[in-house]
Amino acid sequence: MKKYRPISLKSVKTYPITKRKSKVSLNALSTPSVKGDTFKNFIDKLPDILAVKDFRAVVKAIVKARQNGRPVVLGMGAHPIKVGLSSVIIDLMQKGVITAIATNGACIIHDFELSFAGHTSEDVDTELCKGMFGMVRETGRDLNIAIKTGIKRGYGIGRSVGEFIYKGKFKYKDRSIFSEGYSLGLPVSVHIAIGADIIHMHPEADGSAIGEGSFRDFRLFTSVISDLEGGVYINLGSAVIMPEVFLKALTIARNLGNRVEDITTVNMDFIQHYRPTENVLRRPTMKSGSAYALTGHHEIMFPLLAAAVIEEMG
Repeated sequence: MKKYRPISLKSVKTYPITKRKSKVSLNALSTPSVKGDTFKNFIDKLPDILAVKDFRAVVKAIVKARQNGRPVVLGMGAHPIKVGLSSVIIDLMQKGVITAIATNGACIIHDFELSFAGHTSEDVDTELCKGMFGMVRETGRDLNIAIKTGIKRGYGIGRSVGEFIYKGKFKYKDRSIFSEGYSLGLPVSVHIAIGADIIHMHPEADGSAIGEGSFRDFRLFTSVISDLEGGVYINLGSAVIMPEVFLKALTIARNLGNRVEDITTVNMDFIQHYRPTENVLRRPTMKSGSAYALTGHHEIMFPLLAAAVIEEMG
């Protein structure tokens, strides 16, 4: 068999560093913070590289969209509400940054409970063992009443719940995303997977009303997405429902002849899942547009984004 000896490195070719193209230079490095720095100082001192570049690009896209009168749509799961972001989201709605919201079915549950009782998110393990998971009376009863009442008035679920909280005796209604959406007249849609939410287990649940309300909201959401040209779509903490709904809404929008090409899509989550990566980021922007994945915990990343946008808008 052939015998191998360690190769000699004497003839290896080299060249001076001045002729090499480098990805990192001194102007990209961070600057240490000092006591008393403002938030703008903090943002400006971040290293201009990788995720920071993406973060800054998302901020600029949101600001540009609003300056040009284009939509900024927030699609979300329920986790952002559970980790305390309702007030941040409401503030962006009030400031005219977020122009539409689309959620999964769990969002109305946690939004309702926070505005009604001031607390939410039960201990699933404990209650499941007792056969009482999801069986809080007021949540199941009142949300189903809200949905059925709103459907009779021609509403979707988002508007139904929003009106119910806004006009009801809710001690903490100022913390309700749905109430604020109703008050501001913003399109707020809810996209249901039948059997996925605790209110579907209650005797007041009406499958026909839930299905009709969610279908109306899908059509409303599709109308919003049809107008997304030049705008931004943010998927915040939804791994399945909202990415799937967004892709279908975008398909219909383009199928009906609407130009929805120059868009910015953003996925914010602490894990980058398959469906958001494909259905929010890659597929919708294959021809044109921009896509960004911002990875991190919602309770840190979204307030940072909100603060940076507010700072940039002045």
